[in-house]
Amino acid sequence: MALQLQVTGGVGCCCPRPLPGSRGRRLPQAAAALCRPPRAVASGATTVVEEDEGKVRLGGSSVAVTKLGIGAWSWGDTTYWNDSEWDDRRLREAQDAFDASIDNGMTFFDTAEVYGTALMGAVNSESLLGGFIKERQQKEPVEVAVATKFAALPWRFGRGSVLSALKKSLDRLGLSSVELYQLHWPGIWGNEGYLDGLADAYEQGLVKSVGVSNYNEKRLRDAHARLKKRGVPLAANQVNYSLIYRTPELNGVKAACDELGITLIAYSPIAQGVLTGKYTPENPPTGPRANTYTPEFLTKLQPLMNRIKEIGASYGKSPTQVSLNWLTCQGNVVPIPGAKNASQAKEFAGALGWSLTGDEVEELRTLAREIKGIKMPIEES
Repeated sequence: MALQLQVTGGVGCCCPRPLPGSRGRRLPQAAAALCRPPRAVASGATTVVEEDEGKVRLGGSSVAVTKLGIGAWSWGDTTYWNDSEWDDRRLREAQDAFDASIDNGMTFFDTAEVYGTALMGAVNSESLLGGFIKERQQKEPVEVAVATKFAALPWRFGRGSVLSALKKSLDRLGLSSVELYQLHWPGIWGNEGYLDGLADAYEQGLVKSVGVSNYNEKRLRDAHARLKKRGVPLAANQVNYSLIYRTPELNGVKAACDELGITLIAYSPIAQGVLTGKYTPENPPTGPRANTYTPEFLTKLQPLMNRIKEIGASYGKSPTQVSLNWLTCQGNVVPIPGAKNASQAKEFAGALGWSLTGDEVEELRTLAREIKGIKMPIEES
């Protein structure tokens, strides 16, 4: 029987700290069950959270995905990632990242029709992911859950544009349906038609669940209500969420997701690599990220990073794994860090199977409140 709890908002961790000598080890099965991030399902004014063994269900849909997914934004991209280059080495590394993710139990992959297109890169990310899936399945049967997104471009009108774009995405992926289809961002106009298109796709069996992305609280509630009239659950809202970008906690999005039974999918969960500890004021990131994560910003970040490293050392975990675990401790959150190679994918898997204590979660949140300066205007539109 699934574990059920009554809550009124996000669910924090309540796990005991491992005993001395057990740092980094998996918790006993019974204890681990209590620590798993729950699934939220709307029930009146509060939320019923329900846990499925090994996976979490996307909102009120029938789709269950691994507790950590993999983002494929960087695959084929040359505008933001990969130092503006895409070559055979990067292609091999991306496929190795896919295979390592599967091997380490992460079978949920998020892509989008605009990733790697002429607008954003060299090779379409959907095409790459579809090829990776096909090649892997030729070796052995594997179950892969795929999420992709519709681009609300100004010249796209009405529900028909959603179905047309989806069918092209399915062709690139080589699939007859996807587990999750999302509106990538709110359109300048026509959002009601886009939502109707999502419902049409769901009813036609082209998608197993539907979601939105970068939706603020009002837009989220409106989308939930419109889809509900069609009998279609809004499964997910994908937004930027990390220890140092907690806007979903502050603008009502996280609380609305918990209340309505909508899974929050967290993109940029390690702040585009900044929470790995790799970057310092003397060694900032290059490319577009340098505009946000400046040496001045990284200087302010150091006290938090030092504490993340200290806590990680006590568990035998890296800063990346601590930062991802912090997110899973919020409950009703599925992080999707981007993996560019096998090493990164393997490291992400180490964020699962253990848990920070409630005190550690709040201590890191308190330290992170001192970090300011990140703005993502799309969620305020």
